[in-house]
Amino acid sequence: MPSRAPALFALLLIPAIALLVAQTPSSTPPQAPVFGYTDFAAEQARIDQTFLAVPDPKLAGEELKTLTAEPHIAASPEDHKTAEYVAEKFKAAGLETSIVPYKAWLNMPLEVKVDAYDSDGKLLMSGPVPEHVDGNDPYQNDPRVTPAFNGSSPSVDVTGEVVYANYGRPEDFQKLKDLGIDLKGKIVLVRYGGNFRGVKVYIAQQYGAAGVLIYSDPSDDGYYRGDMYPHGPYRPATAVQRGSVQFMFKYPGDALTPGIASTPDLPASKLLKPGDVVSLPKIPSEPLSYHDASPILEHLGGPDAPREWQGALPFTYHTGPGVKVHMVLKMDYQYSTIWDVIGSVPGAEFPDEWVVAGNHRDAWVYGAVDPNSGTAAMLEAVHGVGVLLKQGWKPKRRIVFCSWDAEEEGLIGSTEWAEDHATQLANAVAYFNTDVGVSGPNFEASAVPSLKEFIRDVTKAVPSPKGGTVYDQWKKSQDEQARRHTPVEEHVGRVNAHVDHEVNVGDLGSGSDFTPFIQHLGVPSTDIGSGGPYGVYHSVFDNYAWFVMNADPTFVYEQEMARVFGLEVLHMADADVLPYDYVTYGKEISAYLDTAQKKVQDAGLTGIDFAAAKNAAEKFTKLAQQVRDKQAHPGTDLASFNTQLRAVEGDFLSEPGLPNRPWFKHTIYAPGEYTGYAAVVIPGVNEAIDAKDSARAQQQMIVLTEAINRADQTLEAAAR
Repeated sequence: MPSRAPALFALLLIPAIALLVAQTPSSTPPQAPVFGYTDFAAEQARIDQTFLAVPDPKLAGEELKTLTAEPHIAASPEDHKTAEYVAEKFKAAGLETSIVPYKAWLNMPLEVKVDAYDSDGKLLMSGPVPEHVDGNDPYQNDPRVTPAFNGSSPSVDVTGEVVYANYGRPEDFQKLKDLGIDLKGKIVLVRYGGNFRGVKVYIAQQYGAAGVLIYSDPSDDGYYRGDMYPHGPYRPATAVQRGSVQFMFKYPGDALTPGIASTPDLPASKLLKPGDVVSLPKIPSEPLSYHDASPILEHLGGPDAPREWQGALPFTYHTGPGVKVHMVLKMDYQYSTIWDVIGSVPGAEFPDEWVVAGNHRDAWVYGAVDPNSGTAAMLEAVHGVGVLLKQGWKPKRRIVFCSWDAEEEGLIGSTEWAEDHATQLANAVAYFNTDVGVSGPNFEASAVPSLKEFIRDVTKAVPSPKGGTVYDQWKKSQDEQARRHTPVEEHVGRVNAHVDHEVNVGDLGSGSDFTPFIQHLGVPSTDIGSGGPYGVYHSVFDNYAWFVMNADPTFVYEQEMARVFGLEVLHMADADVLPYDYVTYGKEISAYLDTAQKKVQDAGLTGIDFAAAKNAAEKFTKLAQQVRDKQAHPGTDLASFNTQLRAVEGDFLSEPGLPNRPWFKHTIYAPGEYTGYAAVVIPGVNEAIDAKDSARAQQQMIVLTEAINRADQTLEAAAR
């Protein structure tokens, strides 16, 4: 078919205003009663309508173009420029604004080289080749683009035989072991998908591998899925997915300061030595394009890889060996300065109760989708809050908007700030996150169970560019997916406790900035985004040109995300009664326990007693219903009641934390040690069951039961 590149550059030249089809306030749906308000009065409805009319597609497009004009990897001068830009936007809206520096142990590549040879010593590939497409992408040749590399990889000069290990999941490595393939001293080639890239390196390290190469197979996000950029949204042959391989499932944030904030004045005596850090891999890794991985895969010998391991490259994949790779990585590690931008509005009635909302700003290259589509949406939400402030509105609770830095390297900016403000965040009533704000038109959300109804209510109040509300289109999309029987991501141990026809809201795993808030500090959290075909993740092609061609040409979904994000903040800041739904929480905990018990039975494990935990969960749900009734008619002592409501999430924290990763303290949700991104529910119990460790599972069952009992006591007091 003819190239679509000319159309792309026509879009870049046409003024965005001529393309906009933004919904006007008159198309905003009528406001239904809102849970958390004793009386959702006309004044509050007016505030909502005033806010919803402000986020502007044209301004969002301009903000996105400015933010993505230059590569702005964390700690770079260009990154600092984006911090200053966001700070000016916050100040213009009337927020109390500061740029807050932290220190971070970061690596930058000085030399990256991967050479592959066949069994006769013939050179097969010398790379990585530069990321390039025909069609004159206007961003691909910027000399400030760093070579593709993995954050947290050590330096190395190593040669080894290559073994192909599919997605690098535990079951893939076990399959190689069953086939008699020894990985000691080998360089493992794995494809992206199935788990977090750091987990792939973590498992390879456990098997004694000398290094890891991670490539993007066209079956997952390339030509097998559809047209490649610049003719469509999918990954072209030379595009590389960069990314951190820090073991964030051990702990995120600055690697040298787990649990404490890496402020600029932190004494050196407080820092761990890099060689002693458990969150940094000991073996090197490097990301590759499928252009560079193809000659390696094509020349591997050994048995055919299992059928389910075959990708979309035009040959049969083998497990190896048959190819040797010489990998040279020279990394410059330094303790570098990063910059969070914090803007706040004081609370008029409950100043110590914080509503925190954030998005990260740093990118591996340009980051048009990840993360700056979310940044532009946040800026337009701030724009709307600014208009309300100028009209004299004052929120009941303190609002804190946060632009995080160094998220890509390991959730560093958000983690350091959260650790720095742990005392104040003990009173934070919610953290709202957006990261990949817009890559397409399909709204999606994850949340703790207590906020799943809250996010549904918010989306029922926001118009969709497709007509109706965001909720209507969200439900339609999920219904269509169900009819097509399209597989969706399964969370480990996940069971949907909802038996009605509401949209499904996912569980929070990890991989974005909500992690320190919910899983370390117990702040109820949500994460929202709007998805679509997106094949250029973490590559040079995640730029403004790709965005206006594929994601949101008229920026109406940027407007939608700004409205949803901002309305989350407004409704939580001004609610009379904190709108937590603990009935759903209790039902989901019970469902998690039922699923875990079935796993125990299927595995033939003994000595794990579920009775006390299940009784505590049933009691939780009954008490939650009483509290729900009181939330509708709370009486006069709202401050005390809200304090009790907020305390429940904190009750689920266990001070010792999870086994072998004490930074993670939440007993209901954590990222999986062998998944990384996807949530493991009741993680202490489930991971012990997966390890067939009955003694540990029983010990963690006791920890879980104690946490639920603490929450029961809090609910009982709140229900009085």
